[in-house]
Amino acid sequence: MGMIRLRVREFAAQKGWTIKEVSDRSGVVYSTLRTYARSPGLETVDFTAIQKLARTFDVMIEDLVEVVRE
Repeated sequence: MGMIRLRVREFAAQKGWTIKEVSDRSGVVYSTLRTYARSPGLETVDFTAIQKLARTFDVMIEDLVEVVRE
């Protein structure tokens, strides 16, 4: 099964935001967002959360998601 990593920390740093600020701005629950930001690879993620994060960072979903293992 493939694994992905969400580039949450990188995009938050570019904006000068903390993970908590990203949570507040995106509506993604902080604990979920913290897991996404810390994980080197995830097997499953909430697609709605990915959409919200991409919209918040003003990037395409493809820019936010990195495939770490196929």
